[in-house]
Amino acid sequence: MHKNSSASRLKTERLTFFVTALGTYMASLDLSIVNIAFPSIEQSFPHDSRAALSWVVSGYTIIFGALLVSAGRYGDRSGRRRTFYLGLVIFSLGSALCALAPSVVTVILGRVVQGLGAAALLPASLGLLLGAFSPERRSQVVTLWAGIGALAVATGPTLGAGLISLGGWRLVFVVNIPIAIVALVLGRRCLVESERLVSTIRPDYFGVVLVTTSIASVVFGISQGASWGWTSRFVLSAFALSLVSGYWFIRRSMNHLQPVVDLSLFRIRSFSAANAATFLYAMAFFAMLLGNILFLTSVWHFSTLDAGLSITPTPIVVALVSGFAGKVARRYGFRIVMIFGSVIYACGLASFGIFAGGVPNYLFHWLPSSLIVGVGIGSTFPILSAAAVADLSPSDFGVGSALNQTARQIGGAVGVAILVVILAGSSRRSGNFGNFQDLWWYESATAIASGVFGSFLSSRSRSHSDLKASAD
Repeated sequence: MHKNSSASRLKTERLTFFVTALGTYMASLDLSIVNIAFPSIEQSFPHDSRAALSWVVSGYTIIFGALLVSAGRYGDRSGRRRTFYLGLVIFSLGSALCALAPSVVTVILGRVVQGLGAAALLPASLGLLLGAFSPERRSQVVTLWAGIGALAVATGPTLGAGLISLGGWRLVFVVNIPIAIVALVLGRRCLVESERLVSTIRPDYFGVVLVTTSIASVVFGISQGASWGWTSRFVLSAFALSLVSGYWFIRRSMNHLQPVVDLSLFRIRSFSAANAATFLYAMAFFAMLLGNILFLTSVWHFSTLDAGLSITPTPIVVALVSGFAGKVARRYGFRIVMIFGSVIYACGLASFGIFAGGVPNYLFHWLPSSLIVGVGIGSTFPILSAAAVADLSPSDFGVGSALNQTARQIGGAVGVAILVVILAGSSRRSGNFGNFQDLWWYESATAIASGVFGSFLSSRSRSHSDLKASAD
């Protein structure tokens, strides 16, 4: 009897992990799969500027990042399973809107809807996952869950290239719908509704508006600065609006009874360091994802399929390295792994600028750099998510993870905006190798800065017994 009960529990745990992993895979996939579609979308809408088209990427990351914490709190109040299902439906609707979009504005609107769905999906999936596993296994499960997200981001361009070659860029959005259907069907068999948090205090919804305005304004100012002029009244007004709304948001977070961001968590050194490192890391990572695709298609004139296949070795290395990196981090601490990974990642990015050249030479000039970058990503991306919650109490895992994801999305949006500025002088068709060199050097420097903040992480990761003690 006991053996059957244990087997049933194990089966439920595995199925729960699979379903919640599908949710995070889908939300994370759309952080990168659109990058490979970017050149094709440019061709479909030739009269729209690259700065305008960049909002196809940034619109998703901004809404995703700005709403994560609030969506997590909504899940606590309304039930995480219900919120997870709602996120799947909204995300699917946004995907359908993008797939049918007749204009760039409609694509951007669909991406905003996707971002709303993803914001509901991610914290709810983590909350459901943690609720299904015992305290001593949570650290390992969080690392695996984060690794699925990293794998989705890394494999997005390759999967997208195949879909685009089959039926065009709209398929990269259609693919989300069957994934959501599978998650909905299987979720009914294993997901257990969480206890709802009873509170008479309403979340700070106006704070959500303020933080979204602040992020969108600074990204808008950066992305338009090169074309409109940095002293343009519109650009300066965007930066001013970002500062005012950001300051107001912080003040509200300090005084509101249920703020969007719990600022007290940032008193924990490792949490602050992990989020600062994540923000800088994402600036380099998301700029690299889009920048490398644009380089291969505009400078080396690769087809979309060839470009997608060319970056395939990187996610393969990420998959091979991330599991081992997680084991090393659990034994020796996050700090040493993060520093090592950031240095390797920065070296790989710099090697693109040194060796890539204006003439295609994939085997000797691109592939070695791709493999080095893969080792760097595999050693850092999943580690940062685990490090962010390592010194938090289990009751703060959900909000801590959401804040870390927020830092990642905001950093990614800023990174893409800076990419637009750096590549402002490059042509869609002919490119400009010098601009891409500058982009790789920027990414490398940002990766090093991320490693500097990573040096403030805990020298030892918390053991299973520590986690269990804190949970008890």
